[in-house]
Amino acid sequence: MRFEIIVSLFATMIISAVLTPFVRRFAFQIGAVDKPNQRRVNKIPMPTLGGLAIFIAFTFSTMFLLRDQMPTQQLWGLFGGECIIIAGGMIDDVFELKPRQKVMFQLAAALEVYFVAGVRMRYLTLPFVGVWHFGWLALPITLLWIVAIVNAINLIDGLDGLATGVSIIALTTTGITGLFFLNVANTWVAIMIFALVAAMVGFLPYNFFPARIYLGDTGAQFIGFMIACFSLYGLKNVTFISVIIPVIILGVPITDTVYAMIRRILNKQPISHADKHHLHHRLMQLGLTHRQTVLVIYGIALIFSFISLLYPLSTIWGSVLLTIAILIGLELFVEAIGLVGSDRQPLLHWIKRVVKQLTSKNSD
Repeated sequence: MRFEIIVSLFATMIISAVLTPFVRRFAFQIGAVDKPNQRRVNKIPMPTLGGLAIFIAFTFSTMFLLRDQMPTQQLWGLFGGECIIIAGGMIDDVFELKPRQKVMFQLAAALEVYFVAGVRMRYLTLPFVGVWHFGWLALPITLLWIVAIVNAINLIDGLDGLATGVSIIALTTTGITGLFFLNVANTWVAIMIFALVAAMVGFLPYNFFPARIYLGDTGAQFIGFMIACFSLYGLKNVTFISVIIPVIILGVPITDTVYAMIRRILNKQPISHADKHHLHHRLMQLGLTHRQTVLVIYGIALIFSFISLLYPLSTIWGSVLLTIAILIGLELFVEAIGLVGSDRQPLLHWIKRVVKQLTSKNSD
């Protein structure tokens, strides 16, 4: 990576750090404030809109500092989608949109980048099967992916610095993967990823416990949107390996989202129903402090990231076995902390029965 790019990334981080106090003041002025209630962990009114500082720093970096590294159509195409998602997030931070209204902004941003920036998934190459061209399904699959990732990041934004730190880990891993495993023509994607990471690093000191400003829906949705778009640039013509890597990298938000949906379906509640049984809630209910919970989830995100880097080095069968091991380990962890419910532990109960039968036979 050239020296001027590294300098630009440092400048991006500084710009974000300098902008954040001004955005904090602006959030109070326009009423973008989280007030304490039963669902919030904050004890005092906390300004949201922190994502605006990240967005401005990132945009300045890509539009000016790193402009020579970016293809024009993709840069402006992404910028249009970013503006839509930022507008929706800011409106939500001030007026609190309904879930359906949020999704409308997300779909509008996804449609914009699909048609203007070329962010789309065209076909999938499956081992032992061959190439599956999506055809007209490319549009709904792309929209579903973007909306799902945006909401997954939004869901884990429940503790100081949690979504920011997890996203920094995920994006850094994605950028490293892009540098080493994407073709040279797409290195601009990795540079853009690191620009976003730099903007988030500059913001994190204000957001980590005890936070002085939250990401808000503005930040969580913007970061989720960019993660979804960056991953899709690497998934235009995907193989089994390339589609698994971003899923593993985003293991924390995806796991939390999937099991939240399962939990609500089993409890016969609407999918959009809010509760206090997310991953961070369960860890705190088990006795961890606010800061400990965030650091533990950072550690889990790092484990997912390290595992994702094993896939490009593995054979097909090695990747299949690695995926099976991850799923089993994940299920055991989820059941152990009661993410779906303390009474819903099928795999743990099965293991206990097997162990009990084996020990009873040995004792005979």
